[in-house]
Amino acid sequence: MRVVSGKFKGRQLKAVPGMNTRPTTDKVKESIFNIIGPYFDGGSALDLFGGSGSLGIEALSRGIGNVIFVDKDGKAIQTIKQNVESFELGSQVEIYRNDAMRALNALNKREISFDLILLDPPYKRHHLEDLILKISEFQLLSKTGLIMAEHSNEVELPSTLGSYERTRQEHYGLTVISVYKFATGDEGGN
Repeated sequence: MRVVSGKFKGRQLKAVPGMNTRPTTDKVKESIFNIIGPYFDGGSALDLFGGSGSLGIEALSRGIGNVIFVDKDGKAIQTIKQNVESFELGSQVEIYRNDAMRALNALNKREISFDLILLDPPYKRHHLEDLILKISEFQLLSKTGLIMAEHSNEVELPSTLGSYERTRQEHYGLTVISVYKFATGDEGGN
């Protein structure tokens, strides 16, 4: 597992020990960022199921200004901290051990909005529709922002969720990438 592009291109990332996380392959990660980027000029991101921190660190490598990482698994949080430390990204990140829904409630209280929201939950317990609806309700996505949801090909997400419409969907074997943004003509965010 490595950083695919940007200022940290080629650098190795530590993986979360054990079998509780499913890392995004480098090939799929490269495809994700070719769809949503591939590069950024600042902005903020939320990596809601941080795992090793791979997606959020890739976003930082490609120019996102800051990332909030959330994961409920203690080993994942430790791995994110180790990867952030080895890349010297401490000033650009916040790391929280929390359940995804609780984290969204906490972020709503802070009145934050994000330019990029990365959702890569466990395939078996994804709750993606509920999470995207909550993101819409709380207006956590900026007007020009994107939500990237990685999920199993057994999951069929609707073309519209809350204020958002799916603008792209790509299949990579068992993995599907669905990208949402504000529906045309819909107002929201900050």
